Amino acid sequence: MRVAISGSIATDHLMVFPGAFREHLIPDRLDTISLSFLVDDLEVRHGGVAANIAYGLGCLGHAPVLVGAAGSDFGEHRVRLKEHGVDTDFVHISPERRTARFMCLTDREQNQIASFYTGAMAEARDIDLGDVVRRAGDVGVVLVCPNDPAAMLRHTEESRRLGIPFAADPSQQLARLDRDEARQLVTGARWLFTNGYEASLLQERTGWSRNDILSRVGLWLTTLAADGVRLEAAEEEPYTVRAAAPRDIADPTGAGDAFRAGFLAAACWGETAEMSARLGCAVASLALEGLGGQGYVLDRATLLKRVEGTYGTAAALPFARHLETPQP
Repeated sequence: MRVAISGSIATDHLMVFPGAFREHLIPDRLDTISLSFLVDDLEVRHGGVAANIAYGLGCLGHAPVLVGAAGSDFGEHRVRLKEHGVDTDFVHISPERRTARFMCLTDREQNQIASFYTGAMAEARDIDLGDVVRRAGDVGVVLVCPNDPAAMLRHTEESRRLGIPFAADPSQQLARLDRDEARQLVTGARWLFTNGYEASLLQERTGWSRNDILSRVGLWLTTLAADGVRLEAAEEEPYTVRAAAPRDIADPTGAGDAFRAGFLAAACWGETAEMSARLGCAVASLALEGLGGQGYVLDRATLLKRVEGTYGTAAALPFARHLETPQP
């Protein structure tokens, strides 16, 4: 079973500020912020939420279908994704716009200030998901993640029409959605992904309570950084899967995307939600050790060692079997 990932494809410009943002905020002047930070490092990396998740799934032996829009400058990024098992044949290439740009500044406390230039991503709304599914074959799950808002709405509705289970990951685009749009993206999702802040924002945007949202999705997964991930389902007690600790943190960019890749990989193998979340946490911890959303190496031995070291030998055994078997 293949996963189609509809979302952003971007070039990341990652900068590091050696101080802390909070040290430069004046409490009684927050209504007129005007700040400039001198940075020491700039890394230009391949990124985009959909591309990052596809990269992780490809490294885990799946053959994800990337559904998004990029510019004519996508060539090098396309080659790298294909080398890691990602099907890029259905990426729309804009004849006029460049690939989207993500510009992110991270301080010493791992806080981030970012901006995003849409670029070619605006044309993702023109992609016919039904045509992609017919041509790609064996698509069993669609993940709708941050993208052009019109594309997110279209691909969610097309997933429903096609009868394909879908996962909702509105994340950064919640700020651009109105109430009805946010509700449309969530309703009927097999899996809903948010982080802690987005969980609260989703309730504000939809006007729904936590229980209202849970009644409309299969499973709600909320990533909580070093505190792991909370799993919630209607009429069940929520529980938390603890995080896997990285050796050190090089860059937090893309850790959430790596979690989604690990979770979806295990879920498509037929593992339980808890086991899938464990693999997601392990992949996320390795992503934290690299620069950018695709800057980590996902080799079998290191991944299994991270799972075993965090959750025990028994937890690593199923993943060892899956990773030994080539995926269709």
